[in-house]
Amino acid sequence: MRPKAANLALITLAQVLALSLWFSGTAAGPAMAREAALPAGFLAWLTGGVQAGFVLGTLVSAALALADRLDPRRLVAAACLLGALANAAILVLPVGDPWVIAARGVTGLALACVYPVGMKLAAGWAGPPDAGLVVGLLVGGLTLGSASPHLVNALGGLGWRVTVGAASVAALVGAGLMLAARPGPRHAPAPPFRPALALELFRHRGTRLATLGYLGHMWELYAMWAWVGAYLAASFTVSGGGADPALASFAVMAAGAVGCVAGGWLADRIGRARLTIWAMAISGGCCLLAGPAFGLAPWLVVGLCLVWGATVVADSAHLGRRGGGGAGRPRRHHADGADLPGLRAHPAGDPSAALGGGAAGLGWRRLRRAGDRAGARLPGDGAAAAAVGPAAGFSRALPACGWRSGRRRRPGCRTGR
Repeated sequence: MRPKAANLALITLAQVLALSLWFSGTAAGPAMAREAALPAGFLAWLTGGVQAGFVLGTLVSAALALADRLDPRRLVAAACLLGALANAAILVLPVGDPWVIAARGVTGLALACVYPVGMKLAAGWAGPPDAGLVVGLLVGGLTLGSASPHLVNALGGLGWRVTVGAASVAALVGAGLMLAARPGPRHAPAPPFRPALALELFRHRGTRLATLGYLGHMWELYAMWAWVGAYLAASFTVSGGGADPALASFAVMAAGAVGCVAGGWLADRIGRARLTIWAMAISGGCCLLAGPAFGLAPWLVVGLCLVWGATVVADSAHLGRRGGGGAGRPRRHHADGADLPGLRAHPAGDPSAALGGGAAGLGWRRLRRAGDRAGARLPGDGAAAAAVGPAAGFSRALPACGWRSGRRRRPGCRTGR
């Protein structure tokens, strides 16, 4: 195997294993609720705590330039170890204890040095012809890893502690794989971190619209990933079908991995702007259909959710690349940055975008709790609320590319370069 392919395989597999930590608590939550009475909002914070920790960790990592001061492979391995220990702490704490949420926050803090730094390592192996595919592979790894706790749940009879423990073991294996990887020929330190650049994003119209589009995308993505398991379980109960909601949840989220790789391949050919717009349009349509589809035949509901799962994340990396190229000059970035002109491997490593993603995740948590108090049910009202994300993203992406009145004003949006 050629060095490029071998190292990309190591980095991607390490990401798959390490990112199983992200939703391990979410997958274990329903079983926790059956085992003991949980405080109000506890299940929501199993996911929200990771989001908050990730935002804080990203800001600290970027401000201190950790990925440039330290060997990035060792940084990722150390973060995997910290995340595995924090995740395993759930096993020794009482169910429903507030320290469980704190442990989830530390897990998110650790993941801030896993995924974005891994993206930087992968981008060092990317060239102009295959940048979209490389980024799609890494985001696909994130997606598959995030889905894996649902697969462990689907094995049946193992208990939620096995799900959580398996995620910690996977992260430790991922640390070992990352240490075996090597930086690519385009890997180089980023320039010094300057907070003022976050404000510069909003002064430039193209990057401002792309960042707002990413915010809308993140609103939908983490709403869908956090609650698709509950949606499918409730729908199967109403329909009386015998489908396994845990297995269906894994399949739906894992479909996003296929969508990421296919989206990366397409973005290199039809342009990332066009790929992003179509992905948001399809996922937004699925989001709106999820309410009316609730309680129908399981095969129909799962089929709809598979399309939703594949398209909801297919545009994630390319929204970031759109933002990176929109400022009109090449730039390098901390953690997620590459030396490839115009490539911003993924906004998760950029402080302003991380804040947007975290705000979306935490904002959805608040909306969901408000809906619960008002008696709104997740399948109808919740899915419609999540559709706000792709609608906002779609409306921002079109003007960002100059798509107005049926004409494209910017050739770069057609090619995505």
